[in-house]
Amino acid sequence: MQKLFFSDRNQCYIDARETRKGRNMKILVGLSGGVDSAVAAYLLKQAGHDVVGATMSIWDKGRVVSALSSRGDACFSPHEEKDIAAAETVCGILKIPYHVVDCTEIYKKTVLENFKREYMSGRTPNPCVWCNAKIKFQALPEAAAKQGIDFDKFATGHYARVARDESTGLYTLSRGVDPKKDQSYFLYRLEQSRLARILLPLGDKTKAEIREIAKRAGLPVSDKPDSQDFYSGDINDILQAEPKPGNFVTTDGKVLGRHNGFWNYTVGQRKGLGISAEKPLYVLGFDKEKNNVIVGFEDQNVCHGLTAATLSLTAGKPFESFERLTAKIRSSQQPTPVAVAQTGGDEIKVDFELNQRGVAPGQSVVLYAGDLVAGGGIIKSVF
Repeated sequence: MQKLFFSDRNQCYIDARETRKGRNMKILVGLSGGVDSAVAAYLLKQAGHDVVGATMSIWDKGRVVSALSSRGDACFSPHEEKDIAAAETVCGILKIPYHVVDCTEIYKKTVLENFKREYMSGRTPNPCVWCNAKIKFQALPEAAAKQGIDFDKFATGHYARVARDESTGLYTLSRGVDPKKDQSYFLYRLEQSRLARILLPLGDKTKAEIREIAKRAGLPVSDKPDSQDFYSGDINDILQAEPKPGNFVTTDGKVLGRHNGFWNYTVGQRKGLGISAEKPLYVLGFDKEKNNVIVGFEDQNVCHGLTAATLSLTAGKPFESFERLTAKIRSSQQPTPVAVAQTGGDEIKVDFELNQRGVAPGQSVVLYAGDLVAGGGIIKSVF
């Protein structure tokens, strides 16, 4: 096992060699230590490709964490070494080279600092979106290329599909065939230059099929549980914010209780508020200046539209070029019909056909044309 180090000053990225289409390729596979990426590597090797495995190391061993962080079901975890050991074992079974890429500093700068900045501003970020765009599909392969690892394509175990539209020359990102495991929502920030260089071999398979393939291949991770969240511990391990008492208030200013900091809550949250009322209360928003958490009943926890910025045109063309679009404001929901209008150079207005609940600024709205990901952006405001 070779340990590599990433410098964010390096911006080179190996080009896809389309001239090798239809022939065996050298493929770098990002391994997480789980079953999905392990099977991705296995399938690519079975197809005759020259496969190399690599895992990004992102955990800062000097970080002080809470007892809850002892859980090992998160991507960002103090138990990272166990995942690295699992990935190395898989590579040994598959007889492929394996590398660990140190992405600790770039992960802290790109993902963790953004997470803290957004939360402390009263927004609800999605760290998985930024991790995929900036770390898994950028920092990891860039570091490998810089260290002299030769490869034609970069692959992962994500449940989504990438293809090239021969009529336009554009690359498409589409939903995976397993609706329960589709991860296209988290990949919408991969634009054309990235899509041209990646393979997603699990997009046309279900999770059950992947576990069965792993068992037949004798991979010891076949029954390993999936990661459940970005981080399993106390959010203040990352935010490192001192408690700041404030009020829970209704939309008309009535004080219902006290809290220790608005950043401990997210829009749409119902459980864990510690206040009682005649009906369940939901977090509607925040008054950052007064350190107030604004709460209300379920019928107040709705919106009929949003604005979004920091756009990504995943499909390589403007949103108005699509006849019909649907949207997801969280990965687990079914796409809902929307009308989209460009309101500025890097901003759109999205009107929902049906009102939506718990839409939080800072999250991502992802637009679809059928199964194809048209693009998306970061939610700026709701109305």
